[in-house]
Amino acid sequence: MVKNALTDLIAQKAALEQQIAEMQREQRSEAIAQVKSLMSEYGLTLADIGQAPRASAPPRAVKAKVAAKYRDPATGNTWSGRGLKPKWLSAELAAGRQLADFAL
Repeated sequence: MVKNALTDLIAQKAALEQQIAEMQREQRSEAIAQVKSLMSEYGLTLADIGQAPRASAPPRAVKAKVAAKYRDPATGNTWSGRGLKPKWLSAELAAGRQLADFAL
């Protein structure tokens, strides 16, 4: 009996939440229509009420490429010193060479 009552209350809650959402959508639509009507009646634009039309997202800044700090004289491969060490540099360091040996 208690389980049925709880199930009924949950169903009622879901129905009420759906009704609330629908009423909010309707009221919002009515408000938008009313605002548009008033703007049309008085010849107003978004700029008149202090709102600019929505623009597209601002262009992203172009990131400048970081200059190379290290070069492998044998192959010409380079590394900027940022991020993971490249395999060629890791292999050379493991072989006993120093990072300064590859500095530009």
